Amino acid sequence: MKAQEIQELIDFISKSGLAEVKIETDEFKLSIKKNSEVVQVKAAEASAPAQSNPAPAPSNPAPVTPTEATAPSAPAADNSKYIEVKSPMIGTFYRTPNPDTEAFVNVGDTIKAGQTVCIIEAMKLFNEIESEVSGKIVKVLVENATPVEYDQPLFLVDPAG
Repeated sequence: MKAQEIQELIDFISKSGLAEVKIETDEFKLSIKKNSEVVQVKAAEASAPAQSNPAPAPSNPAPVTPTEATAPSAPAADNSKYIEVKSPMIGTFYRTPNPDTEAFVNVGDTIKAGQTVCIIEAMKLFNEIESEVSGKIVKVLVENATPVEYDQPLFLVDPAG
């Protein structure tokens, strides 16, 4: 793998929401952990001389990973007064009960604790997700009909609203 390919892979993983990825081939082993600041690439013993140049390359992307990890925290500081409504499960996020109806909630809507804000489909089951907080929807953080991870923020709510 070339340094550019490794950098593109790191960028893709950072945007995907995955916490850890391990790739192993005959030529190399690649382990990327999003929350830790370690990126490892190990050349296999048989091809170590051929892969000796790419091995140092990940040290260049390694400083990029912490930078990307700290970049999202800057907007979070601006949104510190907002509460996140998070996904309680892995599945597919839907804003509407079916394609022909309005969204459960939109930006600017006032919601109450216990109100349904979306649906997450998991294993062919449609689970209504209820807000645990009351307030005003400030931002919808996920596109309709996209996959979500456990504990991924879905909405920002202003509790003062």
